[in-house]
Amino acid sequence: MSHPVDIHVGRKLKQIRTLRRLSQTDVARKLDLSFQQIQKYEIGSNRVAASRLFELAQILDVPPSFFFDGLHDNDNEAPQKDTGMEIVTALAAIKDDDIKSRIVTFIEDVSGVTVARRS
Repeated sequence: MSHPVDIHVGRKLKQIRTLRRLSQTDVARKLDLSFQQIQKYEIGSNRVAASRLFELAQILDVPPSFFFDGLHDNDNEAPQKDTGMEIVTALAAIKDDDIKSRIVTFIEDVSGVTVARRS
């Protein structure tokens, strides 16, 4: 059984990786790992060592503390669902790039935030 903190860290890893528009393979290559290892980190079945977490933070351009944001100290309860991550997952599942782009534009209009896009 995975520890709730490992699950939370894995979800945060998947969230920021997806937001940065990187595949598991992209991240794995930068760490000289297999994409399966990244999958295991993301579902919380494998713990991420502190040194590896630091490397991930550098690759994904976030502070190491990002992976613990939203985690409450000493409660050992499973973290609440992250609605933002659910949106990211649903958006990533859309195959049509034109539709995906229109949805992103809509979200930007509603939120007032512009997302940096790769060409």
